[in-house]
Amino acid sequence: MASALTGTIVLQKGVRAIGDTETLEKVINPQAKVSIRRQCELLDVNRSNVYYQPVPEDPKDLELMRRMDEEFLDHPNKGVLSMVDFIRALGILVGPKRVRRLLRKMGIMAIYPQKNLSKLGIAKYIHSYKLKGLEITRSNQVWCIDLTYIPMERGFLYLTAILDVYSRYIVGWGLFNTLDANNTLGVLKEAVAMYGKPEIINSDQGSQFTCSGWVEYLEKEDLIISMDGRGRALDNIHIERFWRTLKWEYVYLNPAEDGKELQKGLKDYLYYYNHQRTHQSLNHYTPYSWYKNAA
Repeated sequence: MASALTGTIVLQKGVRAIGDTETLEKVINPQAKVSIRRQCELLDVNRSNVYYQPVPEDPKDLELMRRMDEEFLDHPNKGVLSMVDFIRALGILVGPKRVRRLLRKMGIMAIYPQKNLSKLGIAKYIHSYKLKGLEITRSNQVWCIDLTYIPMERGFLYLTAILDVYSRYIVGWGLFNTLDANNTLGVLKEAVAMYGKPEIINSDQGSQFTCSGWVEYLEKEDLIISMDGRGRALDNIHIERFWRTLKWEYVYLNPAEDGKELQKGLKDYLYYYNHQRTHQSLNHYTPYSWYKNAA
């Protein structure tokens, strides 16, 4: 997990981002006097993870994912078939099954009204949208949280970010190689520890937010839970605009070689975004200045 000021990359056991050194290789020493079996027991790690060699992503798939990510920023209503047409128009022969698989891997779902508004098992965790007609007048009144796919030269990672709606200040972020719900919750806990509790947390209805861990933590902390309506493209517009800014100003212009380079680059850019980049909507102040003066 990572704060807006520090930032670290978190990799799950047995999994890595393409281009990164396996985290277990840093702590398991084959030359040590203690056997690898005993080292794994001490670290509570499955020994098979030490020998795990992840299958690299196909470079052709990575290129398709990058192109679809750029297109989705401009046209978030495109589903699988529309995305197939888009890719084929570029002269690349691709089928619906491949596109659907890659979109799922990216965590992307087209924004459009759907008949099945909730799935069994998560309906009880879905909450209504609380921001309609709400006048946001102060920092820490409303935080928005979301996650997005970040492409690299030889792989990809997922970025979770939390934005203070009033100031546009990024109060927390984390870079991960899985969509695990615990990662998202960890980013929120660190942001709360650093900046205090917001009054309202707004998210989409993704699996990271419609689960027991997320909802029970927010209820325990007396935080108001708000969730975008399904098929409502503008409900979380502030962080959607941030994703567009981040990707067009940094990610696409500076494709990282690996996770370490991406983490450092994001840390630098987010410092620039928070402390140096002015916003017209903030009367040409920076998010940090607006957040600090209003807090």
